[in-house]
Amino acid sequence: MTSVYDFTAQRLDGESVSLATFRDQVLLIVNTASECGLTPQYAGLQQLWDTYQDRGLVVVGFPSHQFGAQEPGTSDQIAAFCERNYGVTFPMMSKVNVNGDGAHPLWAWLRSEAPGLLGSTAIKWNFTKFLVNRQGAVVNRYAPTDTPESLVSDLEAALAATG
Repeated sequence: MTSVYDFTAQRLDGESVSLATFRDQVLLIVNTASECGLTPQYAGLQQLWDTYQDRGLVVVGFPSHQFGAQEPGTSDQIAAFCERNYGVTFPMMSKVNVNGDGAHPLWAWLRSEAPGLLGSTAIKWNFTKFLVNRQGAVVNRYAPTDTPESLVSDLEAALAATG
């Protein structure tokens, strides 16, 4: 696998989607959870989507239950929670594992492409974020505590880059 476009994922509604659908767009891929202290970041992620989608940003959420069992819901429950509490309209995928032998292949690739602090490849907590450029390569990895608002300058640079 050489780019994000080589992967597929399942949306919350169960439909399979090739990430090649997002070719030539900038992606912000985030592992999410509904019962986490960082869950209010959904509002900031939605704001980024609202502000930059016309310029080519796609925010993609991947719920995960691997950290503190903070995403216990079904796909329907997750979708309803996100819409009701944060007005989420950006693409949300089905619940996945982001670490371990059962990790979704996309997340194994993201971890290897952008290791975290001290070279660790493991995802440490909910709301770890990966910025992917228009060519499908990982540009940066952000810690769970990095707020969506703090990413604006990096997002704008990625959106302005042409190749």
